[in-house]
Amino acid sequence: MNRFESSGGREAKIRYLDGDFQIVLPGSFVTCAMTGAAIPVDELRYWSVARQEPYIDAQAAFDAEKRAGALPNQKTPA
Repeated sequence: MNRFESSGGREAKIRYLDGDFQIVLPGSFVTCAMTGAAIPVDELRYWSVARQEPYIDAQAAFDAEKRAGALPNQKTPA
């Protein structure tokens, strides 16, 4: 049995805040908005407050910023 199969193996619902997050519905993991990978709540380090999305790592967070057009000097498609 892996860590997601126990009774606490459900997805958490989280409100992402500046520098912190608030657990709305307890669970053991959240799902990365970019990769679909499961992120254990105790390992969650990257998220977007504006989009309320979690990310597995810095690269996924960066890619989400690019996708959203939120980076400086980024041209928007015509």
